[in-house]
Amino acid sequence: MRRFIRPGLRVRVTAAFALGALAISATVAVASFQITRSTLVAGRERAALRAAYFDANVVNAGLTGDDPDVQQVLRALDTGSSRHAIIYRDGRAYSRTADAGYTEALPAELRALVASGQPAVQRVHTDGGPAMAIGIPLPDGSHFFMIDSMNETDRTMRVMSLVLALVAAATTAAGAGLGAYASRRVLRPMHRVADAARDIAGGDLSARLDPATEPDLERLTTSFNRMVEQLSARLERDRRFAADVSHELRSPLQTLAAAGSVLARRRDQLDPRTAQAASLVADEVERFQTLVTDLLELARSDQPADRVLVDIADLVRQVVVRKGFDPAIVGIEPGAPASWPVDRRRFEQIVANLLDNAVRHGGGPVAVRLGAADGTGWLEVDDEGPGVPPADRESIFDRFVRGRAANARADSDGTGLGLALVAQHAAAHGGHALVTDRPGGGARFRLELSLTAEHRA
Repeated sequence: MRRFIRPGLRVRVTAAFALGALAISATVAVASFQITRSTLVAGRERAALRAAYFDANVVNAGLTGDDPDVQQVLRALDTGSSRHAIIYRDGRAYSRTADAGYTEALPAELRALVASGQPAVQRVHTDGGPAMAIGIPLPDGSHFFMIDSMNETDRTMRVMSLVLALVAAATTAAGAGLGAYASRRVLRPMHRVADAARDIAGGDLSARLDPATEPDLERLTTSFNRMVEQLSARLERDRRFAADVSHELRSPLQTLAAAGSVLARRRDQLDPRTAQAASLVADEVERFQTLVTDLLELARSDQPADRVLVDIADLVRQVVVRKGFDPAIVGIEPGAPASWPVDRRRFEQIVANLLDNAVRHGGGPVAVRLGAADGTGWLEVDDEGPGVPPADRESIFDRFVRGRAANARADSDGTGLGLALVAQHAAAHGGHALVTDRPGGGARFRLELSLTAEHRA
């Protein structure tokens, strides 16, 4: 089922202003149209009635006598081009000009009312367009009908409706523009909060909001600043605790490492079970040392990145060679800048950890690619292992979390902190890390970071 994506606050505010303007303008337009239409039609009807009664008097005067010339009487009328006169006399219809469907346009109800001696008015539609049919009974028993064209009134109403529609559209657009401006003004403090939160997430714990900027939001800015101060203090306590513990563990670890080294050198002089135990002790001490080193690195990973311009391809090749791989696996996409603003120590550790992860869980790296687009640089490391299940692709970058494939193999190598450090260092560069499937099988770990951030030379 497709998930509904709720529009943002700015879109909703703009839409509310636009809909409000549309509703108001549409209501005013409809009311104006109805009032104007009623006024125009009523005025047109009064004018048509006056002209029809005047012409009826002329016809009535012309039909006196024993054998009046009906056609001559009709020709005496000044009907212009918008009116058409018809006389019913002795069951016969007379028209001034050739009948172009006007006689058939007279409704039966209208003719029946006039035949009963009552004047009547009715809207009709002729071949020439909308019209008003007026029927007047004459004293000698004849029926006089005048069909008055409403084309001019209809044309006026169409023009007015178009103008009102354009006004409503312009009002709606103006309302949307006002809504966009108002939402931008209202959300500007939220953007400052978001920028400050982004800086804090990137490791800059000195970011604060100025309460004097938006007096109406003083409570929000004060609470935000207090939260950041408490968070900074908590992180500093945690960092110091991890650093102190790791530092205190180094001395006994060095002693254990020295003792393990002595045992390893004398392994040939020990019985098999004792030699195996000595080997296990040496391996676990080495793993413990790696864990302590990673914990120390995590303890200081919340500090801002010290970014300088470096030759990124050369830096990556150095790490690849140091790890014992062919530098030919490193490639850089055409158009990517040769120098990137990065924290050299952290970026080296990112590459090293991704290579170690590929060796430990993916059968070794098969390609390392660098590229950039739209101010964002990316690093990809491909392996030919079993890949990472979709359910693990987010949690795999958490601390002390390892993929299901490693657990299924009962693989105890690694500390569970390598990818967490990759994610931490990526965030310090204003970026993030992710993992997808490699075409052809395996996993593709991708690091994205901003290349537009300020750097220190």
